[in-house]
Amino acid sequence: MKLAGTILLAAALSAGVAVSQDTTTSSQTTAKEDMKDAGHATKQGAKDAGHATERAAKDVGHATKKTTKKAVHKTAAKTEEGAAKVEDKTAPQ
Repeated sequence: MKLAGTILLAAALSAGVAVSQDTTTSSQTTAKEDMKDAGHATKQGAKDAGHATERAAKDVGHATKKTTKKAVHKTAAKTEEGAAKVEDKTAPQ
């Protein structure tokens, strides 16, 4: 039990040292650096949104092309079928 308490205390102290070192470096950033970072993040977000929109547009275009092609082929098949029926009815006997 005493060993476990010592290990726990040592872990807590070492974690406290690591946290205190991180906060001193991050508190040294200036407002100018913060604004630059925010600008870069905004730019990257806009680029990502643009890429997502572009991908969605391509997907919609592809689906439209596929559906149109399918409709054209189906229409052509039905037209051919109708023409064959008319030809059979109007053929000289």
